[in-house]
Amino acid sequence: MITTRTSLLSLNKKNVIRLICLFTFYLIGFKSISQEIDQKKPLSEVLILLENRFDYQFTYADNLVRNLKIKIPDEALSFEEVLTFLEKETNLSFELINNNFIVIREKKFLKAICGYIKEYGSEFSLSYATVQGSDNSVVTNDQGYFQLEVTNPDEELVIKYLGYKEQRIKVNEFPEEECLTIYIRQVTQSLNEIVIKNYITKGISRTSDGGIQVDYSDFGILPGLIESDVLQTIQALPGIQSIDETVSNINIRGGTHDQNLILWDGIRMYQSGHFFGLISVFNPNNTKRATIIKNGTSTQYTDGVSGTIMMNTKSEINDSLSISVGTNLINSDVFADIPIGKKSSLQITARKAISELFETPTYSEYFDRIKQNTEIENNQENAVSSDLRFDFYDTNLRWNYHISSNDKIRLNFLLLSNDLVFQENAVVSGNFTSRQSSVNQSSIAGGLFYDRKWNEKFSSVLQVYNTDYMLRAENANLVENQRFLQENRVSETGVKLSGLYKMKSNLQLLSGYQLIETGIGNLNDIDNPRFVDEKIRVTRTHSLFTEAILKSADNKTNLNLGVRYTYNDKLGRHFIEPRISINRRFKKYFAVELLGEFKHQNTSQIINFQNDFLGVEKRRWVLSNDQDIPIIQGKQLSGGVTYNRNDLLVSLDMYYKNVDGITARSQGFQTKYEFENGIGKYDVMGIEVLVSKKLKNFNGWFSYSFGDNEYTFDDFEDVNFPNNINIIHSVTAGGSYTFNQFKLSAGVNWHSGLPTSSALPVEVQERRNIVYGEANSSNLEPYFRADLSAVYDFRISKGIKGNAGVSLWNVTNNRNVIGDYYALDSQNLPDQNLRTALGFTPNAVLRVSF
Repeated sequence: MITTRTSLLSLNKKNVIRLICLFTFYLIGFKSISQEIDQKKPLSEVLILLENRFDYQFTYADNLVRNLKIKIPDEALSFEEVLTFLEKETNLSFELINNNFIVIREKKFLKAICGYIKEYGSEFSLSYATVQGSDNSVVTNDQGYFQLEVTNPDEELVIKYLGYKEQRIKVNEFPEEECLTIYIRQVTQSLNEIVIKNYITKGISRTSDGGIQVDYSDFGILPGLIESDVLQTIQALPGIQSIDETVSNINIRGGTHDQNLILWDGIRMYQSGHFFGLISVFNPNNTKRATIIKNGTSTQYTDGVSGTIMMNTKSEINDSLSISVGTNLINSDVFADIPIGKKSSLQITARKAISELFETPTYSEYFDRIKQNTEIENNQENAVSSDLRFDFYDTNLRWNYHISSNDKIRLNFLLLSNDLVFQENAVVSGNFTSRQSSVNQSSIAGGLFYDRKWNEKFSSVLQVYNTDYMLRAENANLVENQRFLQENRVSETGVKLSGLYKMKSNLQLLSGYQLIETGIGNLNDIDNPRFVDEKIRVTRTHSLFTEAILKSADNKTNLNLGVRYTYNDKLGRHFIEPRISINRRFKKYFAVELLGEFKHQNTSQIINFQNDFLGVEKRRWVLSNDQDIPIIQGKQLSGGVTYNRNDLLVSLDMYYKNVDGITARSQGFQTKYEFENGIGKYDVMGIEVLVSKKLKNFNGWFSYSFGDNEYTFDDFEDVNFPNNINIIHSVTAGGSYTFNQFKLSAGVNWHSGLPTSSALPVEVQERRNIVYGEANSSNLEPYFRADLSAVYDFRISKGIKGNAGVSLWNVTNNRNVIGDYYALDSQNLPDQNLRTALGFTPNAVLRVSF
């Protein structure tokens, strides 16, 4: 390696002259700076000189002027000019008091700032928003404008507006000569905060009032599910299950499905399942959030003595077009969220079965499941079913319109339908005969929601809805040349006005009025011989409710305490129902809660005969008459403790529930007491345990439920006996793993066998009659199911995303018995028939979003 050195001596004469000049200038500049420094004097000395020059005295704190040096003011300056000079040089405040005294203080930063508060994405001006500084605060005017004086450039302002995310911004971010426009985002308003996140998997949380909230916009994955079917998802929670694997028969803490209040954007729904219960009617694409309440229900809700399931669509205005198209092995769907200007957006979803195009293995498995023990399978003698056609579809619309930052409107519309049609063929009296049998289940519902914010402390909500449900079946009896028509109709209209008043920063008062009118009709129509039986009942209830929502000053205690009063003007009955929920955190990682409620309901579902409505959907809605169908009343008390630390969650809940006024026909007896009309009650005591652990990308959980559920029917031979859905032990365990765009999940479900009444031995049977032993003294075989699911998210191109998934339900193809009944065989002896759940059922999904 060769290097070259250049010495100072080798520089030419020009460069030497340049260096000498630069060095000379440097010396001159250094000397002038030194002289200037030497001319500065300590401020305390300068002040003494000025006191001698002018007839004024300076008062100050010694530490204020210590270490400060300034030049002596020019003698030609006046006293006022001297003070201006001193303030400029010292950045201190010099204030004249009592004619000849000057007080020296630290100069405060003072700046007037201004701005506009607007809603993100819509440009709405937000009036009555609070802008909080360290010393003072202001409220925005009708144009969202504010002006505020601040004294610290590093000060942070806090912007608050009810229903919007709190925003923080520093003073030094404001421009000098202009006003700043600040955008804040709307958030879904909730009266109860989330206290536990990732309760089982991502997106499932527990709230301060004991409820469970599922956020489907940020949802993980569960075993056996590749889409976020709301009513399938909640069955992963402790204390919630379906004894027959359907979403139309969900049991919450030992109650029947008709004891659940199901709300879609506040609209009461009487139909919950497609494929007659195997999948939810609520499209997962437009369901943003679901809330499940097992106890301690808010006083603004009625009915649902066993539980409440609330589903909500997105409340924000979408500012860009969003479209999603997807298909699985059961149905195809389309979703669109369309912005209409800056103030509104329209969400449209539609879904339809693909069975008219082709039949998949999943469809076949589902169809075989629903036709078990129905008129389709167990047809009349010498009759054959053919040309079976099944179809379902749903469509719903949701329109959000933000009139202003304080006025918001939402319109909802929902249409649901299930259709099953088949031909019954037979040779009667030597002639070939064919007639069509069918069953249709449908719903149509609509609602108006108006949210008004009057000021920073008070807001109100007005909701009006109507929901209509229809179950219609036409059963052809070829041998008897008979047509049997059955209908079950429900029509309900509701109006609710509620107000939320913020009494203090930690205390809110919720109060309101609700009117509900419900009409239910049941028709049985036989054409040969002519017979028509139609019953229509209507009831109207008026309710007042109030509830205090309190949070302690240390943010560790949440209390919801309220009461609901209801008057049933048809029956002349009054109901006063207190509700309470308390949640208290202690020792940082622990929390305890106490929940209690009184509730009642006027509607229930009964089964008159197992072959009603072709046996496919044999339950019909009825209205209480306070005689043979009483008003159902429930009382529940529960308590629990949770431990949550380092992503480890352990929770224990214990409960006692009493439900009175049930009828035997609403309980689904299929063996003993199938044809009885008794009135009774059930009492259930239970324990729910959940352990959940998160490790980086893995989330695992284990849950155990114990229940002791017992009937009391005073008019029956067996007065006290186990409930038909008494599942003593139930265990679920599973895990999910996320890696980049992959999500995998696996899990198992096990529970003890359902109770059943066994037929006595042949020798004690009566001819043409089945004799049973003690009611529900035996049990079916235990239930076991293992499930897998996998989902992959991918990007197709800029702005276009894809989603693909596969699920395996009942991987081991276990034969799970979910019910039984007895029928007389050809020798008039009892023959046991079993109903089984889904076997091995694969499913796959492909979705494209843009």
